[in-house]
Amino acid sequence: MADLVVRSRRTVTPGGERPAAISITNQKITSIDPYDHSPPAAVELDLGDLALLPGLVDTHVHVNEPGRTAWEGFATATRAAAAGGVTAIVDMPLNSLPPTVSTEALAVKKAAAGGQIHIDVGFWGGAIPGNAADLPAMHAAGVYGFKAFLADSGVPEFPPLDAAELATALAAVDAQFVIHAEDPEHLHAGASSPSYRQFLASRPPQAEHAAVATAIAAARTAGARVHILHLSAASALPLIAAAQAEGLRVTAETCPHYLTLDAAEVPDGATEFKCCPPIRDTANREQLWSALADGLIACVVSDHSPCTPELKRRDTGDFAAAWGGIASLQLGLPIIWTAARARGHTLAQVVDWMARRPADLVGLTGKGRIAVGADADLVAFDPGATFVVDPPALHHRNPITPYAGRTLTGVVRTTWLRGRTVTGEAPDGRFLTRGDS
Repeated sequence: MADLVVRSRRTVTPGGERPAAISITNQKITSIDPYDHSPPAAVELDLGDLALLPGLVDTHVHVNEPGRTAWEGFATATRAAAAGGVTAIVDMPLNSLPPTVSTEALAVKKAAAGGQIHIDVGFWGGAIPGNAADLPAMHAAGVYGFKAFLADSGVPEFPPLDAAELATALAAVDAQFVIHAEDPEHLHAGASSPSYRQFLASRPPQAEHAAVATAIAAARTAGARVHILHLSAASALPLIAAAQAEGLRVTAETCPHYLTLDAAEVPDGATEFKCCPPIRDTANREQLWSALADGLIACVVSDHSPCTPELKRRDTGDFAAAWGGIASLQLGLPIIWTAARARGHTLAQVVDWMARRPADLVGLTGKGRIAVGADADLVAFDPGATFVVDPPALHHRNPITPYAGRTLTGVVRTTWLRGRTVTGEAPDGRFLTRGDS
């Protein structure tokens, strides 16, 4: 007898959307049957026309705990994730104190997270100048790979790598490297100003283009796996396409804000829109959509990077001084679904971009898909319902968002983690380790 059967006329499986009944036993999916099939079960739920999705996987989240828990913490971040249909995240090595740049720091972060996580959580390590010798031990301890910046990270304890230091890191360990690709030679420090146009000019597309070229050259020399984070500049897409055609192990991601927001619509002083790299123009945005649809961009992840209202300069609207990061962990699915359906994309495509492909990036073959043997991470999603983004209703510790007041389509009704409903009350998440399926 199954522990639970969930049926939906709109079940999104790797083969597409279809009516199905999903049986769950011991936290795993044990069978996928026709919708009207009635296997014996302790509990049955019929979602009718609500869509049944796999839990999303977000491989780019800054939780910031310990050390900067006032920005975000594991309890609030994972509660927000579950409310948005995300059942697994991989935490970035900054902006916590200490940053995750050694096995000792990884242990500190896990101790801080223990007993707080409402979904499953894995970790990236960090590659900074001078720690190449620490990378193999961190990899053996279970991090999914290593984050590196090619420009200033915004925090002094996580300095960037130059080209030679990147080469040293790639040679130190056979691991996935995820790269913040902006070239400091093309970045210009802007004077204090509420002007978004001035901020945008300070981080031109050439900065991304040059840094992507540097990362690809390093991948070629080392035969390494390199993933370009939060791609904003469409001008770098031909470089990535050429690298893939060459057979290099180079992939890229983008984020909801780059796919839905428009530089021309960012009001001066609205620092909630600041992120690095920046939101660019409509033509650039549509090129990113084309690359995503074609598979050149592998996945869509949040780059959830919140801070306090003071650091966001909500009082002054100073783009130069404000922290560069957008908090969207809870909103990613409806943001992307709203924009995708308007362009004729399907719910199955959105699931592919936000669940299966991020899971595959880090080797979580038992996450991000409704398949026999996979974890029973599921989401009941109402794809036709609309809501207005109300910041106080968000679970983020600091609910500052550029989406405030926007009407989005798609509402998460229920999230299950390994077959159990996530209520936000009793943390039931687990730590994920490289090598977990």
